[in-house]
Amino acid sequence: MNGATLIALPLLDPSIVHAAAAGLALVMLTAALDKLREPEIFRDAVENYALLPAPLVPLVARGLPLLEGAAGALLLPGATRVLGALLALALLALVTGAVAINLRRGRARIDCGCGGDQHMPLSPALLLRNAVLMGVALLAAAPATARDMVWLDGIAIAFAALFLFGLFALTNALLRHHSRLIDLRNSR
Repeated sequence: MNGATLIALPLLDPSIVHAAAAGLALVMLTAALDKLREPEIFRDAVENYALLPAPLVPLVARGLPLLEGAAGALLLPGATRVLGALLALALLALVTGAVAINLRRGRARIDCGCGGDQHMPLSPALLLRNAVLMGVALLAAAPATARDMVWLDGIAIAFAALFLFGLFALTNALLRHHSRLIDLRNSR
């Protein structure tokens, strides 16, 4: 091999890869739908980040949810799973960078724009949540062993995907109410 060494990526069980892809697809599709249902709220959130020139804000506010939806849809079929995972990873990296910049600026009270009309302030925990989602995207893009899938694999994949989505929803609820919970604890 002329002195060059190739690093072989470990092959994962296809159930793990498919569960990661399905769970992340649920997250991306739900995020896209939340933003598309409340376009003015999301546009305001994009503007509040203060990272874009004013003429680009409406374009990004319309385009980002469409890209999230595309990533979610691409994650579901096996033929486009890797493309969907890489698009999701790129989008997560982009928004995580925007959160990190604003946290560094001391702007933790602005809404993350994660979707819907529920205010979720920026926080280091949001960075951690996104890092976990980026890890899930890497799992979804990982090569899988070739083996026949049986009906029990389908059930396991569905439950794992729903568990991942439930964990995401629970994390979001905790992040939304974190400051209120601290205020409640400190009021005693």
